[in-house]
Amino acid sequence: MITGERMAAVDENAAALGVPRKQLMESSGHAVARAVRDVADTGSSVAIVAGRGNNGGDAFVAARFLDGAELRSASDRDASRLGREYETTTLLLGRAETIGTEIARENWDALERADYDVREVTDSRSFDLPEADVIVDAMLGTGISGDLREPAATAARAINDADATVVAVDVPSGFDADGGDHADNGVEADHVVTFHDVKPGLEDLGAEITVADIGIPAAAERFVGPGDVGLARSTDREGRPYVIGGGPYTGAPALAAQSALRAGAELSFVAAPDTVTGEIQGYSEDLIVQPYEGDVLTPDQVDELVETAERYENVVVVGPGLGTADETLEAVRQFLESYTGRAVVDADALSVVPEVETDATLVCTPNRGELERMGGPDADSLADVADEIEAFAADLGHVVLAKGADDVITDGSRTRISRSGTPGMKVGGTGDTLAGIVAALMEHAEPLDAAAVGAHVNGLAGERLAEDGGYGYLATDLLEEIPAVLWGETDV
Repeated sequence: MITGERMAAVDENAAALGVPRKQLMESSGHAVARAVRDVADTGSSVAIVAGRGNNGGDAFVAARFLDGAELRSASDRDASRLGREYETTTLLLGRAETIGTEIARENWDALERADYDVREVTDSRSFDLPEADVIVDAMLGTGISGDLREPAATAARAINDADATVVAVDVPSGFDADGGDHADNGVEADHVVTFHDVKPGLEDLGAEITVADIGIPAAAERFVGPGDVGLARSTDREGRPYVIGGGPYTGAPALAAQSALRAGAELSFVAAPDTVTGEIQGYSEDLIVQPYEGDVLTPDQVDELVETAERYENVVVVGPGLGTADETLEAVRQFLESYTGRAVVDADALSVVPEVETDATLVCTPNRGELERMGGPDADSLADVADEIEAFAADLGHVVLAKGADDVITDGSRTRISRSGTPGMKVGGTGDTLAGIVAALMEHAEPLDAAAVGAHVNGLAGERLAEDGGYGYLATDLLEEIPAVLWGETDV
């Protein structure tokens, strides 16, 4: 099962892997045409009601395939069925020049040039649905939800009132492919041809569902790509990550906090012992450093840290530079037991996670050694033991971002792999920049998505540096590249 939002990301990932949307549209249109063929006899009339997006583009392709011999398949061996023709009429809701994507427009133009019966509906009052044996609903796809507006509302009423078999493209118009809700004035379909995987809630509609394989490679879901980045990033400054770190080390919390800012956080806070706050502040005037008494984190500070994090609903980063003193690890344990928000757990703090019961939402970011010490698998290639890491995350009950040459990101049931990065990223501090990126993305993205995209973005930042200057870069150099990867003109 896959949501419409996730499906859009997978489409984009497929294009990055070399399977362009235009090719997928051909496959989608062919699948729709076959569904129509299955429910309609030779010579039947078909009315296609299409919107101006790629959902409509799929239907334009279907109109071509319904023309006859184009619809042949490997399973269609009966010569008497070849050359089967349908009387098709394609109604476009809107003007052709406003079709939203180039590939949909190309397929509309192909229908016009080939002299198909195509009509533009520029006003809902002029909508005239011809009598038909089959109606193809291709008005709105997976990116639209809520009650239908004009002219789709008028078209949906006409479709629902017609004495015809209704075939919906991907989802019926008015259906929310993310939440599973269906608008009161949405199209009532008899058959739904959905692509790649079933969408949540479709099976509750009472329609016959066909899941069409349109050629999207499994890697488009498995490997993190540009679609995932588009899904997780935001163009609004938001979020105030709260880094609890420092004591024995000062650079780590500063890197995590600065990378959160580079990944879109509005403000970035660091809570640290007062003996090192001046040094941490010295790394960047952009950080807001909040001191507490002592040389290291101890249980004495936990209540105030929890209260601050809960009050401001911060995403917490706990671990960078904390050290391994017994009292510090006990403080981390108490913090996680009390905290109920979202947190990225990194570095020395990871060791206490397996023994802690918490209501917090955690993303754990171990490297290979830390993963083994937590109870996870030990392997040179994390990708080779991805299933074992998934099982470990399921037992742990938290998202795990296992860092290696290929990063494995899993919530215990879904697993993604990020292949970005270079050997130069073995330099110290790159894990701290990763923790900050993930924290910033968790302000508006689901934990698994934030972790997967954080790993991918951090690795791509390293790749950009390697292209410019080899492998002698530092973790501080990554900070400058993060915005370019997330929002700039770069291949993600």
